[in-house]
Amino acid sequence: MSEKVLIAGGGIAGIATGLALARTDASVQILERAPELTEVGAGIQLGPNVTRILNAWGLSTAMQKVASYPANWKARRVSTGEVLATSPLADMSTRYGAPYLTIHRADLQNVLLHAARVSGVHVQCDSLVQNVQQDSQQVCVTVSLGEALEGTNEVLSKRAQEQTTKEYSNAFVIADGVWSTLRQQVLGDGLPRMTRHLAYRALVAQTDLPAHLRSQDVSVWMGPKVHVVQYPVRGGEWLNVVCLTEGQMYGVANQDLQDWNLSKSLIETRADLQSALRGACSHLQALVEACGDWRLWPLYDRPPMQNAAQHAQARVALVGDAAHPMRPYLAQGAGMAIEDAAELAHQWTTLANQDVRQRFAAFAQARWQRNARVQARAIRNGEIFHATGPMQWARDVGLRSAGKRLMDIPWLYGYLSA
Repeated sequence: MSEKVLIAGGGIAGIATGLALARTDASVQILERAPELTEVGAGIQLGPNVTRILNAWGLSTAMQKVASYPANWKARRVSTGEVLATSPLADMSTRYGAPYLTIHRADLQNVLLHAARVSGVHVQCDSLVQNVQQDSQQVCVTVSLGEALEGTNEVLSKRAQEQTTKEYSNAFVIADGVWSTLRQQVLGDGLPRMTRHLAYRALVAQTDLPAHLRSQDVSVWMGPKVHVVQYPVRGGEWLNVVCLTEGQMYGVANQDLQDWNLSKSLIETRADLQSALRGACSHLQALVEACGDWRLWPLYDRPPMQNAAQHAQARVALVGDAAHPMRPYLAQGAGMAIEDAAELAHQWTTLANQDVRQRFAAFAQARWQRNARVQARAIRNGEIFHATGPMQWARDVGLRSAGKRLMDIPWLYGYLSA
């Protein structure tokens, strides 16, 4: 009889973990708080360390239908538009055995979700995991079924009691994101920290852009306390544009700061972007001006992981942003979640004759130091991208002279997951 695994969270981390474990013949149920599985956001980048895993899961054909495969990664100056360095991406398959691709987050989730369901993963929406308890034999979670309750307080209380159930399993995986309430129950280490970095995100159809603004490359435009990232998604038909800047949150007082899909008025957004990109070259200004529906994402993270206990506690494991939220300056948030899933499945089968607690402990030992290294490198990249003064000058000199070598990261892309 297969062992039962419950997963809290139906985002990329939760679905990838469900798929990976289902491939080992585990019985997997995902509990997602939203009434239906939808994915907001925009594009993400996946290096060969991640696509190698997806290929091993048999997803290469499905990915090819929706992803983009940029030819180059270019570092540019915000002020002049100068290309400081170019690193080829088209030959990643030759160098690392798997491609570098860019994809819309919703498309990646759909590919993973379809594969997970085909593999037997049961996804139960409208199910909020409120409490988790464990003993030496099992895990018990309390689940609230249906968050959208209406009526008087007395009726609400009665209905809430009626719609609360308990689920039991051999193992439990927390994959409910950076604002994980379940992490607090298990680790009790406080809320994530505000970085005071903001991401403005937009998607624009390439056909809506003038020819000189269209691109099939990844470009990172770097300036003082700001940088802009652009790359193609959805087979190259759309361009994902993200402006990341440092500043205070204002103008969203009535919105939930835990939401990564906030919005301001177009006038306010234009003013924010113009301020952040003051002095930018005409090409970049034209690109930003051509993007219409900007969404705002305040960035929160945690310090780099300190030990394996932050990844697993007996029969409970944490994956993805619930375990190691990171800044997007290394483009590895989704990638580390998928790596987590692959390693967890590896330990599940390698130590199949041992207790879940030993398997989770082995997973944690295998993952925490790599995730900590990626978290730290992402923070450092942000400092480099946003450099001012002498550090900016040194960065640009280094990129001009040795950019191709500096932009390649063998320890990251050459990682061979289990």
